[in-house]
Amino acid sequence: MPAKFAPPLRIALILIGLLAASGTLPAARGGCTQITAAERLYTVCTFDVRYDRLRLFFAGADDRPYGSFSAVSAALKPQGEALVFAMNAGMFGPDFRPIGLYIEGGRQLSPANTRSGPGNFHMKPNGVFYFDSTTVGILETSRFLKSGLKPAYATQSGPMLVIDGNLHPKIEPSGTSAKIRNGVGVKDGHMVVFAISEEPVTFYEFATLFRDRLGCPNALFLDGSVSSLYAPEIGRDDGLLPLGPIVGVVVKAP
Repeated sequence: MPAKFAPPLRIALILIGLLAASGTLPAARGGCTQITAAERLYTVCTFDVRYDRLRLFFAGADDRPYGSFSAVSAALKPQGEALVFAMNAGMFGPDFRPIGLYIEGGRQLSPANTRSGPGNFHMKPNGVFYFDSTTVGILETSRFLKSGLKPAYATQSGPMLVIDGNLHPKIEPSGTSAKIRNGVGVKDGHMVVFAISEEPVTFYEFATLFRDRLGCPNALFLDGSVSSLYAPEIGRDDGLLPLGPIVGVVVKAP
């Protein structure tokens, strides 16, 4: 892992590797740890897409949304795979289907949403989190659509939290709305950093976490209130509410 990560994260990843080697935990190079930033507690999970198999999940072969981490895990087992990390991955409608761009396995299952409207998703600029087996990125939606990129996986959400090192222009220190939130940041073209707050935080607190503490030049808000995490290495398995798109790390089952 890059030397810029805080010592607790490096220690956690070493311990995870030792557990994986002993057969207690399926192998994954990345992992999760808790940190405090500006007196707020977060769980942060960091992975390298060159080594950790990151995927998006929405629905099974019957086109019914998985809706939960346990359903994704169960679907992977017959394939000899195991889910070692997961998080909700973008906003969805009452039918649990993505309300914006969604690409899974190279197939576009939902088109980009460039409409204006109420709510966090439409707090423009919003953005697209995309990746394949070697690279990962986050771009404002308009820039992504103009880029010609054809990633294996992509999910649209909003608002952007950090844009090329700057906070979203509408995110201000004076904001008072505080909620449990989760989001994703990227760095170095192959590192992906997921974060979920363990207590209500404002957009400003959440955005500055990614920019100032986690060193992510680009970061995207995934959702609030329904924010959920699956990280068995730290005993975490949230399952309070049905979910739409899910991002996860998959390994071969032991």
